[in-house]
Amino acid sequence: MRVLALVVVSGLTVSLSACGHTVTQRAATGGVGGLVVAGPIGAVAGATAGAATTK
Repeated sequence: MRVLALVVVSGLTVSLSACGHTVTQRAATGGVGGLVVAGPIGAVAGATAGAATTK
């Protein structure tokens, strides 16, 4: 059950990391998603992934 929950939350985080029209918006949503899932380290990783994402 925990593995399924982790997979679902991770998928949602990845989808959130690309939300936004500008690099700043994508970094912010990625950071928030990472913070929810993995704490401060996740926030840094999510912000980095969000900033690197292009549409």
